[in-house]
Parts: sequence; C-alpha cells; structure tokens
Amino acid sequence: MKKGIIFKALSGFYYVDTPEGKVECRARGKFRKDRISPLVGDEVMIEESEQGKGTLVEVLPRRNSFIRPSVANIDMLVIIASAVIPITDPFLIDRIAAIAELKGCEPIICVNKCDADPGDELFDLYTKAGFKTIRTSAFSGEGVAELAETIKGHTCAFTGNSGVGKSSLLNALEPDFGIETGEVSEKLGRGRHTTRHVEMFRLSDGAAAIDTPGFSSFDAEDVDLELKEKLPELFREFAAYSDECRFADCAHVKELGCAVVEAVQRGDICQSRHSSYVRLHEQLKDLREWNAKKF
Repeated sequence: MKKGIIFKALSGFYYVDTPEGKVECRARGKFRKDRISPLVGDEVMIEESEQGKGTLVEVLPRRNSFIRPSVANIDMLVIIASAVIPITDPFLIDRIAAIAELKGCEPIICVNKCDADPGDELFDLYTKAGFKTIRTSAFSGEGVAELAETIKGHTCAFTGNSGVGKSSLLNALEPDFGIETGEVSEKLGRGRHTTRHVEMFRLSDGAAAIDTPGFSSFDAEDVDLELKEKLPELFREFAAYSDECRFADCAHVKELGCAVVEAVQRGDICQSRHSSYVRLHEQLKDLREWNAKKF
C-alpha cells in the first residue's frame, strides 16, 4: 500500500499525490457503507492496481474537516471578500470565520478587487476584530506578495461567494496554474461557478492552496451543537470583556450588565460583528441533539 494526499475529487474519482507520482483512485464500497466521504486534503492509504490507477483503502485521521468548502486538514481558511460586485455580506465572512475558529483553522480575510474599490470598511472591520486582513488585486498585483508570504508553508483553502476572484488570485500567486476564471454578472450581482470541483495546487514556495467552487450568499451552512455551545469563544474580540459580565452564563445578546454589549455600545467592538453574532445565536438557540447536523 502507498500513502498519499487527495489533491482533486471529481465525479467519483479521487486523484492522489504519492511520493512515486499521481494515482487515479476509486473508493472502496465500505466508504459509502460507513458514510465516509473522502475529501481533498485527506491523507489516505491506497492500493495501486496498475500504473497510475488504484483503490482508496483508508482515510487517515483528520486534524479538521469542512462541508463548505469540502476540504480536510487545513491550516488556514482564506476568506475572499469584495466591496464591488459581487459585494460580500459581512455576515457571510463572520459565519465562515466562526466555523474556521471552531475547527482550529486560522481565518485570513482577503479584501479582493481593491483596484476597483479599496474596501476600507471591510478592511477596518476585520483588522479591528483581530484578523490578518489583506487587500489584494489579481489585476494589479497589489497584496499578492503579502498573501503569498502569509500562506507560505501552510495548507490553505480559498473560499468565498461566486465571483470574488478566488481562482484569479491563485493564478496571480502562481501564473502557471492557468485556472479558468469567469465574468461577474452586473445584472445578477454574482459570478458564474467556473470552479466546479475542489482541487489542491502546490505553490513553488511550499504552500498548498485549494481552490473551491463559489457559492451564493444566501446558501445555508449546516451547523451543530458544538458551534452553539462555543459560539461566544469564536468571536475573538469578545474574550477581553466576557469575564466581566454580571452573569457567568451571559449570552452577550442584550442582557443587562453584559460587558460585551457595553463594549459594542462604546465602539470597542464593531456593531457589525456583534450583529452577526446575535444572528448566529438566534439561528442556533433552538438546536437540539436530535436535529443537529455535522458540517
């Protein structure tokens, strides 16, 4: 058997990178029986039946995994946003960032298309919240070197709504990739899904970057009880204030004596971030074990 990493998943085939080369694999039937879905980024064991062909035998233990994007073993999640069409809703960024924090994965906020609009509001919002925030332009090259330095030596996934420029940024990081990109519809305010599968690309500086299909800002993310229980911890700027709340079980929504709410009122915590927290809290508050979903 050989050990490798899945670098592409497409139409039931898994393409595995091994020390001896790339192998196209099908998964054994037991994966479906055991409800295991192999993901790009998974470390796996395979059996090679002939040159370049084989069978996926085992998925090795994961550090983390996600449904959207469908990836595993990620160090950083690069959340691509835009202040021009398609304009990114901050709630979308906050929701993805909270899930990344839950999974032990560092969120990187990338305000793209800054040649058209510098995205000052988004940049200031996430810088103040304590995230590494980078302005980039695949067109002008601004911020590309900073992004490359940030992800150097790490495995990261690029995610964001359709049309924000995930594939274009990857091409800017490594022009030899030649990943297909699409135009943004002015009428619909979103891009076409030019990336239709998940694929890992190796950068010359040692980083591994995963391109993922875009999604609509109206898509619903699956959630589970762990997110509900840990939600206050996943908004990093709350930490400096949460221990000062009047009640130990404070929900940080609108309670009297809540130090987090008071920090929002003073402007120490951005209203937008707190609004996203409250929205997530409301979505999760009635979740019980019987209807919890894994994401």
